[in-house]
Amino acid sequence: MAEESSPHYPEQGAYVSANAVTSLLPDGLAAPDARLLFVHAHPDDESTVTGATMGFYAEMGATVDLLTLTRGEMGEVIPQDLRWMEAHNGTRADFGEALGDYRAGELSAACDRLGVATHLFLGQGATAVDGAPQLYRDSGMIWGQDGRAAANPHASADCLTAGHLDDQARAIAALIEQTRPSVVVTYDNGGGYGHPDHVRAHQATVAAVELLIGSDAAPELVWGLEGEIDPLDERPQAVIDGSLAKKREAMAAHRTQVMIVDDFTYQFSNRVSQKISARETYRLLWEKGE
Repeated sequence: MAEESSPHYPEQGAYVSANAVTSLLPDGLAAPDARLLFVHAHPDDESTVTGATMGFYAEMGATVDLLTLTRGEMGEVIPQDLRWMEAHNGTRADFGEALGDYRAGELSAACDRLGVATHLFLGQGATAVDGAPQLYRDSGMIWGQDGRAAANPHASADCLTAGHLDDQARAIAALIEQTRPSVVVTYDNGGGYGHPDHVRAHQATVAAVELLIGSDAAPELVWGLEGEIDPLDERPQAVIDGSLAKKREAMAAHRTQVMIVDDFTYQFSNRVSQKISARETYRLLWEKGE
């Protein structure tokens, strides 16, 4: 399905700017008084790329919520005994629904380990808005010849990237209006390593915040998870040295997608080794009043 000659992933925490801050919270807001909403594309994203941050803030007494936009139906499965659930398995005709259901269970376990207060999939709860779908399927992706993530040419008609951005933004805005997080965290515009669903998560979250500008519901700060390093990026950077233990425990819950090699190394199904990093960095996407 995917060409995986040299998949490229940015290394987390590889660059710290001279003026980096060490908190995602607005000045003067203590963690026990803070609510943070993390917006991710698939189950396991919350753990692999922001798990140290989420676990850290939960331990500090903050309320940490998670919105996941898809159920990860197009994921490639690592354990041999579970590969029958893969959407691209020729014997399957459920478009990954069994895998999505299974991954939802893995995500629930990961949320428990990270201390997540409330989790929703897009289309559930406050995000079930009139005229919008109640389920967005994983769009999938392929690896290009350059080792970069690219759009899946066989994505389903009901996948996240085929959906209307306006609907997705309205749904996320509705959740923000209901829960009133002081901080929203998603991906930067590059989507981390470039997965199309990560990019859409960024676009939909930023569009949702724009809908709330001028209202009491608008968050104080919106951060994007840093992907490719650009030393010339002048946006404020936040560096969180979070909970490595919580991150590793949460990653281990995603058995279908993540293989923990040792205390500091993990792999996805393509067997490319990556560092389990307690350091996660972010760039400021939006600040209330600016």
